[in-house]
Amino acid sequence: MSAPPAPTPSARIAPERFRTLFEPRGVLVAGASTHPGKFGFVSLHNILACGYQGKVFATNRDGAEVLGIQTVADIDDLPDGEIDLVFVCTPASANPDVLRACAKKGISAAFIASAGYGEAGAEGLAAQAELVALADELGILLAGPNGQGVVSPPAGLCAQIVGPYPPAGHIGIASQSGNFVSSFENYAQLTGVGVSRAVSAGNAAAVGVPDYLEYYADDPETRVALAYVESVGDGRAFVERLRGVAERKPVVVVKGGATAGGQRAAASHTGALASDDRVFDGAARQAGVSRAATVEEGFEVAATFASQPLPRGNRVVVVTTVGGWGVVSADAIAGTDLELASLPDDLMAAIDAELPPRWSRNNPVDMAGGETRDTVPRIMQLAAAHDQVDAVIFLGMGIQSNQARLMREGPFWPDHGLERIVAFHERQDARYAEAAAEVSDATGKPVLVATELAVTSPGNPGPAAVRAGGRLCYPSANRAVVALDHLWRRSRWLARRGLR
Repeated sequence: MSAPPAPTPSARIAPERFRTLFEPRGVLVAGASTHPGKFGFVSLHNILACGYQGKVFATNRDGAEVLGIQTVADIDDLPDGEIDLVFVCTPASANPDVLRACAKKGISAAFIASAGYGEAGAEGLAAQAELVALADELGILLAGPNGQGVVSPPAGLCAQIVGPYPPAGHIGIASQSGNFVSSFENYAQLTGVGVSRAVSAGNAAAVGVPDYLEYYADDPETRVALAYVESVGDGRAFVERLRGVAERKPVVVVKGGATAGGQRAAASHTGALASDDRVFDGAARQAGVSRAATVEEGFEVAATFASQPLPRGNRVVVVTTVGGWGVVSADAIAGTDLELASLPDDLMAAIDAELPPRWSRNNPVDMAGGETRDTVPRIMQLAAAHDQVDAVIFLGMGIQSNQARLMREGPFWPDHGLERIVAFHERQDARYAEAAAEVSDATGKPVLVATELAVTSPGNPGPAAVRAGGRLCYPSANRAVVALDHLWRRSRWLARRGLR
């Protein structure tokens, strides 16, 4: 039996109510366990292991010591006014009493990891409705149920039942699927583009994805909101709320349930039905929401919004060390709203002065192996600084360091002058990454860097230097083009509404 769509509350939740969820003074794990395979153990472990500086308490029916925390059997034995958030791992049947006891202690936010609610049929729906009504009566912000957890790196908080713990950054994540919270956090670890907040909405019984996104719109730690949704309830209200967020900050949405099979899976997963995908797609575009086709694209677009300036126009120059990558990027640009810029005469002359005659003399700017020590930074700067260029994509970083790695690992190391040339190659690739960020900062224009070495050899000094600078190194030219296209569409949407 499929449950009705999850509600989309119309009244906005006051931002200060989220403070105790994302920046609690103290955290209680209700239902802590001594068994390392239980959620009640894992959640307590993660809170303690990831650097949370607030007070940590736990309940256990036997009052056992767990991970150095002396638990209590009864919430009544805990101090008053020192705990803001309870992470609930107790069975659904016990949770009403848990909330009542927590309210007496001044706890004003609860994350319910427990299952057995709206996703579990009619009885579960009834229990869920009762829990929501009780939380409302008690003045408790209710996150979940049937959720993975809440993460807030600015507070050192990792209150979730799985890993990982992402690096701190500026992407605010809200997801109807806990698994995709993990996916986005994994990408944050891989790329170094970090997270400000992350929460699994679970069944979104009282607090839905739009509520979290509205909080992120005013959160100084967050630059971009990233969401995964399967059901939207009242579609008109949902889109209107996201429009309000998009007017203040970028919103990136990955939506499941795009097909009939996906909609059936969504119904069994979160207990709610997915909406018509074509209607959602059109409404999202009108609302200024960036809809991503895949989870990978969703993270990369959010990471781009978090780390790159918006372009003023759609004219792109591609700078590449070899021709093939330029051809592929030109093909990719042709399928977007971007434009492969024609090189103005003065820019052509300036590049002529930097490269040998065999360079492509066109865009993409194929340097044809003619670069010297300062050529790549100089060409990027010349292109980005020109008033007829709005963005630059650089391809080819990491090649020299890739050869350097082979020299390090070969049988001739460190003789034959290898040490010196290896050090030079590695310095150069790191310098290219740093130059891309410096040029972007100086011109206020996006400068994107792409190489498959970002995933095949993440320790390569080129991609590593991009990560160290807090920007995304794209795994391919195509993915850099897609991300840049999202930036341009947002820039154009804001301009049409008089917002930039």
